[in-house]
Amino acid sequence: MKNLDIQQTDNGVIVKNIKNFVPKHTFDCGQCFRWNEEDDGSYTGVAYDRVINMKLDNNILYIDNCNIEDFNNIWVEYFDFNRDYDEIKKELSKDNVLAHAMKFGKGIRILNQDPFETLISFIISANNGISRIKKSIEYLSMKYGEKIGEYKGKEYYSFPNAEVLEKIRAENLRESGVGYRASYIFNTAVVVASKQMDIYNLKNLSTEDARKELMLLAGVGPKVADCIMLFSIGKHDAFPIDVWVKRVMEYFYLPKDSSLKYIQKYGQDKFGKYAGFAQQYLFYYAREAKLGKK
Repeated sequence: MKNLDIQQTDNGVIVKNIKNFVPKHTFDCGQCFRWNEEDDGSYTGVAYDRVINMKLDNNILYIDNCNIEDFNNIWVEYFDFNRDYDEIKKELSKDNVLAHAMKFGKGIRILNQDPFETLISFIISANNGISRIKKSIEYLSMKYGEKIGEYKGKEYYSFPNAEVLEKIRAENLRESGVGYRASYIFNTAVVVASKQMDIYNLKNLSTEDARKELMLLAGVGPKVADCIMLFSIGKHDAFPIDVWVKRVMEYFYLPKDSSLKYIQKYGQDKFGKYAGFAQQYLFYYAREAKLGKK
């Protein structure tokens, strides 16, 4: 993002001229699980072995527990601040539905998260609720991750890597509340740790080839694969389909009871290289407007 005015404070960073970013929109659109809203409306989160707290006020972003070096080296990429979302919105607004949907989630940015953490997180997310997903991820981090440090009296931990998780028996992983997904997590950790699949190289494959690779892993279906691609390896033409996206696509674009595969292909064909951005705006709109719910 050009023309950012960045200033160091005693324990943080102030960033002025922020555009197209609202923390609530970004953190509550289903793409991440380690950001939590505080009583003052700010958000505290963990990523890349850092803990920060952020709050947006009058287009000024206040980031606590951060310095300018970390902002430039970690958070600019993580929050996709170098991407021109005005250009994306201009293109997508040619579609009347999206023009309306983007008013609901105008501050959504697609995060660039760690591929392994995202992979395990979305395996956990399958047929699961947000609160349970968050609790399981926090348990795994506290039990098997490395302590990052304390922030405002609370201890924070990194997400465990594949080399750690492959040594944990599936029955012990179940203690985190992941249920039947424990065996998927264990098997996936073994595959990644043993280099049978280099998930950090998937970004160099085509979207279709990356999807096929990911779906070789136990517990990874089309929706989970597309979430991993969209939220961690830069495949912005991926189009994950969950209940809300299916609902909004059938409400505005497609016949009822369309297959998930057909909806996915339709979304990718219609929105092209911006399909993932369209998906996020449509998801947030459908959920916030409770589309199709009486």
